[in-house]
Amino acid sequence: MSEYDPTCLPDFLPIYYKKLFPFGPYYRWLSYGGMEKNYFCNREFSFTLKDDIYIRYQSFGNQQELEKEVQKRCPYKIDIGAVFTHKPKDHKVVKATAFQAKEKELVFDIDMTDYDDVRNCCSGADICEKCWPLMVIAIKVINRALREDFGFKHLLWVFSGRRGVHCWVCDEKARKLSQNARSAIAEYLSLVKGGEKLKKVYIFDKHIHPSIRKAIEVVETHSKEYLIKKQDFLETDEQLESVLKLIPDQGLKTEINEGIDKLKAGKWKSKEDDGQPAKDNTFNRWKILCILREVAREKGEYHKSHSCIEEIMLQYMYPRLDVNVSTGVNHLLKSPFCIHPKTGKVCVPLNVNELDSFDPMAVPTLSRLCDEINNLDTSQDETTRKVREYKRISMKDCVQVFEDFVQDMEKTWKGKKLEDSDIKREF
Repeated sequence: MSEYDPTCLPDFLPIYYKKLFPFGPYYRWLSYGGMEKNYFCNREFSFTLKDDIYIRYQSFGNQQELEKEVQKRCPYKIDIGAVFTHKPKDHKVVKATAFQAKEKELVFDIDMTDYDDVRNCCSGADICEKCWPLMVIAIKVINRALREDFGFKHLLWVFSGRRGVHCWVCDEKARKLSQNARSAIAEYLSLVKGGEKLKKVYIFDKHIHPSIRKAIEVVETHSKEYLIKKQDFLETDEQLESVLKLIPDQGLKTEINEGIDKLKAGKWKSKEDDGQPAKDNTFNRWKILCILREVAREKGEYHKSHSCIEEIMLQYMYPRLDVNVSTGVNHLLKSPFCIHPKTGKVCVPLNVNELDSFDPMAVPTLSRLCDEINNLDTSQDETTRKVREYKRISMKDCVQVFEDFVQDMEKTWKGKKLEDSDIKREF
């Protein structure tokens, strides 16, 4: 199987857009069942072409127009924008005051680079299996909050193709949110801002918000496997010092340092090891922190640090959102099923029920998909050959996730159309 070569993008994209891009369900998604006249026509698309040529305010009357233009231009990237008061392609002939972004999905962008201060394996655009759990945790926390705290039902989570994930909240009430409302939701979901290793999470032991309690449950579930095993986040004294900075009470920090000095000297006994000296490693360093925090709680000491263990876990694992992406109605976001030009990977929709088994390294690349198309058995019967190519290769599962999402929305549209028709019959 051939490796992805970015220079081959111009050769492979025409094949991808002709045979594999799921224009049918894609159009059904963005037209929202035709519930509102001109909804799809007034949607902005932007194309990034070869040599970073950027074209905004593209709009299309139907699926055929979109398909024809995409296949003609073969964009390196497609961004989806707002639904405007007029067709975006006519923006130059419409008065600026009349051409306004009317509505758009509520979107979230979570990027691994915002976690660079708390991951030890990679930095920048690089990811690996040791840090990817951060995205899994982020999806679980945000997905639960959006569904349970706000009542949203139609959430599409998408792998960005390289180092992060996007969320599209597609409920009608989400699409019609004002900028202030979007900002309020984004702020509600924000606890940690990226940056230097400074304490940015404060929670109060007796008054923890229910949503934060739920988030703590998620990060606790992942703490042993992610923080301790994958990140080894207390391996060095420098790493330990970074964690201790997150503990407010100096007295407790002193006791923890004394406990870890005993661990280093082989004087800290472990019940699990039949009283033998415990090994100086992340597991036992974290255990000392947890034990001494519990002792402080029982004695009623160091009140400011009673929730320090939870605060540390949230600092290292809680989702870090790009609030600006969520706030602006007119903000564009990369479309699902784009090809990331650097990695060649498809921006695939994610099944939230199978997040723990999702492997970003195994996401199909453009070159792999083209190889699979070339290797399709042309001798198959007519019924099989009529099945779309993307359902006969490794893309089929992610397309099925997308189709299931669209079909679930379509059920609500049918119900709403019946309600509207009943209302119109009333006298």
